[in-house]
Amino acid sequence: MIEKLKMMAAHYDEVAMLLTDPTIISDSSRYAALMKEYKNLTPIVEAVHRYEAAAAEEEEAKELLAESGLDAELSEMANEQLKESRAQLEELQKEIQILLLPKDENDDKSVIVEIRGGAGGEESALFAHSLFRMYSMYAAKNGWKVEILSANETELGGMKEVSFSVEGASVYSKLKFESGVHRVQRVPETESQGRVHTSTATVAVLPEVDEVSIEINPDDLEFDTYRSSGAGGQHVNKTESAIRITHKPTGIVVACQEERSQFKNRDKAMAMLRSKLYDEAQRKRNEAIASDRKAQVGTGDRSERIRTYNYPQSRLTDHRIGFTAYRLEDFLNGDLDELIEALLTADQALKLAAQQENA
Repeated sequence: MIEKLKMMAAHYDEVAMLLTDPTIISDSSRYAALMKEYKNLTPIVEAVHRYEAAAAEEEEAKELLAESGLDAELSEMANEQLKESRAQLEELQKEIQILLLPKDENDDKSVIVEIRGGAGGEESALFAHSLFRMYSMYAAKNGWKVEILSANETELGGMKEVSFSVEGASVYSKLKFESGVHRVQRVPETESQGRVHTSTATVAVLPEVDEVSIEINPDDLEFDTYRSSGAGGQHVNKTESAIRITHKPTGIVVACQEERSQFKNRDKAMAMLRSKLYDEAQRKRNEAIASDRKAQVGTGDRSERIRTYNYPQSRLTDHRIGFTAYRLEDFLNGDLDELIEALLTADQALKLAAQQENA
């Protein structure tokens, strides 16, 4: 590992030099690629420098303790420095191991999120709307842009289904663990006897992909136009601006109805289709590599029950990692940092364990 880190540090210095080269600066695509590489290497190199500094302090403390005739006060100081340096080295070693884990190629990407009401009728549609609100508020706190692509709303303010994009830096790295079945336990407003009902909604988080990543044969596509429908919107039912695209080989259907322009809806629907086809390809690849699936907090399977939102107890439980907190309202208002950090830490721990097992 030491040799690998030395090579990375040398390459980091090389990339830093290249970024000052006028010919590189004038080549926007090359410059952007190098900047991305530089940004990815920076945390590792900085951690290595801290490790080297801590190792030097440890050696200094050892040398001091080896001296003869050392007075009690100096001896105590040296022992304290040795203890602190060793603890710091242990922590930095763990940090470097995590930083060296293979990076998810999609982590830097924006995403398309799909939420669908499941079991529970109108109550599940209301819960789907609550999830949409939760993710929208979390996105706002991170400075990300949310744009609805398609929505099927109910008269009571619920959402049978909604598709929306979330654009920003490293969105997928934060939201990738949200795919699966979300379960809610609460007393519906329509329930006169105060009984707690259980409903579900499914969430799918798809990384946005460009045209180069996924090739689509135009002959495989079937396009339909229709009038927008839903509870609201000034242009609803007035023009056939909504677009539905069917990918005939897979049967995947996407739709976009939020723009007045048919061309804009078509572009956004194509972006959704690319993401869905990419997601399907990723799913098949993961199924073929069983060891990879073992080193994941969740498989991304939309049929997997991942979380329960219990209103009477104000409790949120993530079943994959045993995370439980009794401040449900905070989570529903977009305060997801603690939960997402716990999911990320658990995923890293599983991958580290798998890496050590295979070493």
